[in-house]
Amino acid sequence: MAMPVNRPAVAVLLPPLERDRVAAELALGGFDALPVNSASDLAALLAYRRDVVVTILDADQDPETAGAGWALLHQGGLNIPALLIVNPATLDNLDTSGGGHESDEYLTRPYSAESIRWRVEAMCIRSSAVDDGSGNVLTASLNADDWGRRGRVVAIFNPKGGVGKTMLATNLAASLTAKGESVLLVDADTVTGAVAISLGMDGVPTVVDAWRDEFDGGPVMSFAEMASAHQSGLRVLPLSSSPIHTELLDPERVATGIAAARRTFDFVIVDLHSSYSAINRAVFDKADRILVPVTPDLPAIRTAVRLRDVADELGMRDRIALVINRANTGVSQADMERTIGIPTYATIRSAGPILVRATNEGRTLVDIAPREGVTADFNALADRLLGREVAATKAAFKLFGRASAVRA
Repeated sequence: MAMPVNRPAVAVLLPPLERDRVAAELALGGFDALPVNSASDLAALLAYRRDVVVTILDADQDPETAGAGWALLHQGGLNIPALLIVNPATLDNLDTSGGGHESDEYLTRPYSAESIRWRVEAMCIRSSAVDDGSGNVLTASLNADDWGRRGRVVAIFNPKGGVGKTMLATNLAASLTAKGESVLLVDADTVTGAVAISLGMDGVPTVVDAWRDEFDGGPVMSFAEMASAHQSGLRVLPLSSSPIHTELLDPERVATGIAAARRTFDFVIVDLHSSYSAINRAVFDKADRILVPVTPDLPAIRTAVRLRDVADELGMRDRIALVINRANTGVSQADMERTIGIPTYATIRSAGPILVRATNEGRTLVDIAPREGVTADFNALADRLLGREVAATKAAFKLFGRASAVRA
């Protein structure tokens, strides 16, 4: 289960006297103020608190720590806005070459604790208002409880077909759902997309359907409202049912709709087409993590090498990671990592006839084969996305009277 969000969390990395005063004021404003003393403390906090909505950093008196703290807000799939205390000189020295969060803000000394609280409240309110490209601003509930909800967008992409994109997307989504997470699975492959078919769903409404209805005077709907329920509990939303009728799919509006769904779901899993289309590039910009399924064969490895180079050009290298599919066949994991130059995030063994049966029945591996090794691989991948891999590594069980480590 995801950690329940009672009050939006704000990490406060300031000098002790200011930190305590600001934390007390934020607590009065309904925030869960989390004082930290160093960048390493902030790293430890972010490892187990996934509900941090803003982090306050002192780039004025301690720009080095602020720079290290700021970098932490954008690592490991995180994308947390920062409120930086600055003066013009320290602002010039702060390394924000990674681009930062679109909601980053700056405040100069002297300031009052009350002004910090107002600024944090404004940042949270603004992050709940989304321009979906239709000319209407969609505003989520301004209840402070909702400010802490920031789900994660995970894109599944490889420019080569046949490597298990849809299989990875559907079974990862099912595994996360089985673990109590709320999941929206978006089929963004408008050419060969088969998410709904793989899940045994017929006549699923699409984004094109909803936007065509809107064009004819119908309501403006969020992606959460458009999505259909699958029997597993996850929600499914294809962009289109036809590769021909996609003229309404403005790339920026699609990407913004996906980002807005973070306010409703713990995870938004996006199955992308095998191309560098405008829609894909727009989704890349919104994704917290881009998983690249690769099979252990030469053509797939060569394609992944080219993807690595393109990822550098698109500024997304730090967010891509390999998921080796059919990992128990062909080239070894070590050789693949060495050749491609991208770390492995997870391995998925070959599913064989179990996968064929699941697809034919419109079910997921979690449902049809919960005890199989391939299902355990998907559960381990889900646990890693949930930040549970460290805890799982340290867990122990009794084997013939001796404690043995268990690794996810």
